[in-house]
Amino acid sequence: MLILSYITWSASPEMFSIGPITVRWYGLLFAMAFIVGYKILTWMYKRDGKPETDVEQLTVYMIIGTIIGARLGHVLFYNPAFYFENPLEILMVWKGGLASHGAAVGILISMYIYSNLKKDQSYLWVLDRIVIATALGGSFIRLGNLFNSEIIGKPTDVPWAFIFTKIDNVPRHPTALYESLAYLMIFLILIFVYKSKSKQLNNGFFFGLFLVLIFSFRFFVEFYKEVQSGFEVGMILDMGQLLSIPFVIIGFIFIVRSFKTSENK
Repeated sequence: MLILSYITWSASPEMFSIGPITVRWYGLLFAMAFIVGYKILTWMYKRDGKPETDVEQLTVYMIIGTIIGARLGHVLFYNPAFYFENPLEILMVWKGGLASHGAAVGILISMYIYSNLKKDQSYLWVLDRIVIATALGGSFIRLGNLFNSEIIGKPTDVPWAFIFTKIDNVPRHPTALYESLAYLMIFLILIFVYKSKSKQLNNGFFFGLFLVLIFSFRFFVEFYKEVQSGFEVGMILDMGQLLSIPFVIIGFIFIVRSFKTSENK
């Protein structure tokens, strides 16, 4: 007989306050995503014989693309009516509301701009390295969502269910934790293949593999999530799944293309 051992989750989203300044777990983990990503990219640039000083500029472009893309993705995909009626709320990112699909588009655009400034770093070469750091960053950010009691799952009786006391007293799938662990695993896969096979693989392979792994998982984990917006109720596939499908298809295209191309690294 399976013994249930639900986890009562009552963690505060705030770490501490000093006067009017409050430090939140989400903000810290979001910052950590970029700090650790910076270290990883510096290591990769050194390994690939590229100027390590370029990483600082690359990181700035990535931060801007991620924040703007993730915020606008949430605004446009999940709750456009509210934000169009309250446009100042769009700027209040500390209240939550960042969409990973929007972040992906924002990063793609910002990296395109960056690569055009660097003649020795093609667009696909840059993307192949960015996605490795991004996978680990996603793991940090989803932990931040967990501290905010966000992205909760559907009710369940699995023994590892979380009871989010700030939401209700119903055992639920900890889907933010599922994603955090999955993104960590994807990072480990990508970094292992990069260390062992990057010299033999053409540009675009890691980008394609990242898209396939990340968004395939996103598609399936959505079955366990509560809907994020009212309009998704009753839909066979929710918005997260609909947005994941084209990313998976694009990922496969880039993987196949990488084995056919003769593009220089």
